[in-house]
Amino acid sequence: MIQSDEVTNEVTIERIVDIDACGTCGVMSEGRRFVLVDGAAQRMYCSEPCLRAGQTALSRRRWKARRRAMKIAIIGVAIAGACLAPHQGKLGPRRPVTASPPPKAATTGLIVPEGWFGPEWPPTEMSLLAALGRDAWIHPLAGPIRRMPRADSRVFGAVRPGNRAAECRNGHCGVDLGGEIWGEHVRAVHDGVVDFVRRGIHAQRGGEFVRISHRNGTVFTQYFHVAAIPRWVERGVPVKSGDVIGLLGDTGVKDSAPHLHFTISIRPYPDKAFEKYVDPEPLVALWPLRVPLEGSERGLVTTVADPGVPLGSMPPLGRKARALAKKAGAAAAAGARAGARAGAAAAKEDAGEDEAPPSAPASPGDESSGDE
Repeated sequence: MIQSDEVTNEVTIERIVDIDACGTCGVMSEGRRFVLVDGAAQRMYCSEPCLRAGQTALSRRRWKARRRAMKIAIIGVAIAGACLAPHQGKLGPRRPVTASPPPKAATTGLIVPEGWFGPEWPPTEMSLLAALGRDAWIHPLAGPIRRMPRADSRVFGAVRPGNRAAECRNGHCGVDLGGEIWGEHVRAVHDGVVDFVRRGIHAQRGGEFVRISHRNGTVFTQYFHVAAIPRWVERGVPVKSGDVIGLLGDTGVKDSAPHLHFTISIRPYPDKAFEKYVDPEPLVALWPLRVPLEGSERGLVTTVADPGVPLGSMPPLGRKARALAKKAGAAAAAGARAGARAGAAAAKEDAGEDEAPPSAPASPGDESSGDE
């Protein structure tokens, strides 16, 4: 006779009266018997401890079977996904593996205007040097000695005759540089486009000169009194910083020695005629110098040359002071011309020639008033 004792997790524990071997210890004694039902299978045990041991073993077998079934299911899903995923077709021949280039710096998508730093911020040393290199300005006369105005009559705002722009103070709208070497190269100070060229002697308008436009017509530089201008220098022709645009001379000079009259003017609005002169002396005191190589037409630009010492622009003078300054300049120029004529006559007598060989004017009249 079989009597139901208790039911736990689909396992029925029953008391039996028959005699059979215990499922745990293998020995069965007379008395109470316990049976463990697992589906269609039945196992008998002699005591409750053996029954509990049988239950534990059965639970382990069940969990082992479940884990195995889970592994099989995962492998099946992976194989099915690989089969169903789209493919690019037949693989071609293998290519040699090469190192990939370094990733490019992420940009913000903004268009950086010319002359601005970017896209990195703050700017690196390389981007700063690149921007400065694209905006290089140089001294119009070659080094190694930096040429600066040597006298007050050569500075911006010095006394000059005629009606001049108001910002030019007493009439001189630029600075007078050089004169030590007649015919030396005059160079463009910056990249630009030739805006105007005057060839031929013009005593009333600074002689031969070149005007160059920079920065899209907002900055202009002018080079007066040049002795000659290359044929390729014509209106609309682009020039580079350091290009030879003339030879230093004295065309249009009235009362002074050969020199370069150099001016800078600003036009804030390219489409308007409004233009103002500025004092270039502080700039030429700092601009890099082009130093020619010995025995060669080539040269090197240096940024470590000693800076110049500006004399400073001349303050506006009253009418009487301007008149006195003009008289003093005229007297000094007359004396310089007389000395030059006397020297030329003495040279003729010594050489015994009817005519003196052509030479550059040597008047030391830097302190006298010039045409520009």
